[in-house]
Amino acid sequence: MADRFFDGADPGLVLFLNAGDPPLPVLRDVVQMLDDQRVDCLELAVPFPDSFTDGPVVRRSAQRALDQGVDLPAVLEFLDATPRKHLRIALLADWSHTVKPTPIGDFVARVADSAADALLVHGLPPRLRSGYYAQAAEHAVPLVTTCYPGSSDEVRRESAHHASAYLYLVAHYGRSGSRPATGFDALRDPIAKLRTETTAPIAVGFGARTRQDVVAIHAAGADAVVIGSGAVEQVESDPVGNLSRFVHTTKEER
Repeated sequence: MADRFFDGADPGLVLFLNAGDPPLPVLRDVVQMLDDQRVDCLELAVPFPDSFTDGPVVRRSAQRALDQGVDLPAVLEFLDATPRKHLRIALLADWSHTVKPTPIGDFVARVADSAADALLVHGLPPRLRSGYYAQAAEHAVPLVTTCYPGSSDEVRRESAHHASAYLYLVAHYGRSGSRPATGFDALRDPIAKLRTETTAPIAVGFGARTRQDVVAIHAAGADAVVIGSGAVEQVESDPVGNLSRFVHTTKEER
């Protein structure tokens, strides 16, 4: 088990960005700012096109990063060259676009040798999960796993068992940026169930973007809040300044 990503006293904050949006030299300044503001985790995606789980804001961001030629080697090099004191970085990689061309063991080994603090693979086929989990354990790579409130018992228990960085509870089926119709309070029971099945911290995302959302998700029992589209919107202009103000707003009275 990895050291806990969140201290548990306050709601942890996880922000999502695509590596390369903003461009990597500016992203380095963003990472420094997030570290200075003691944001807990940056979920940093190796950009990939046509995500079936992302809304238009994140898709546009990914395309801007892809247009700059950002790929896995560039992202790993960026991580190795960008020092941090507090901020952890969970690398998000898409199976089809980034992982598939490489044997899964080789891919996990590359991540293990990098400065990434955790790994989340998007769209991994179910038949490959056991091998992926085995390789992650062999290379001591902390994993972010995912499930939904409506996931089957089998999927939920698998995610709970293999989460070693944190378990990402996706608030609802749909696209990133959209809000759950029933609100975040409806997640109390799913979070309570997960508590009985994992010792990993539980983070909730999809639709969270305000201080009120952070408070509601924490009140529902989560350890942390993942903000994706709301963070990505801030880097479309003045990335460091806008995102700094956004972080300050979401952390008010923390």
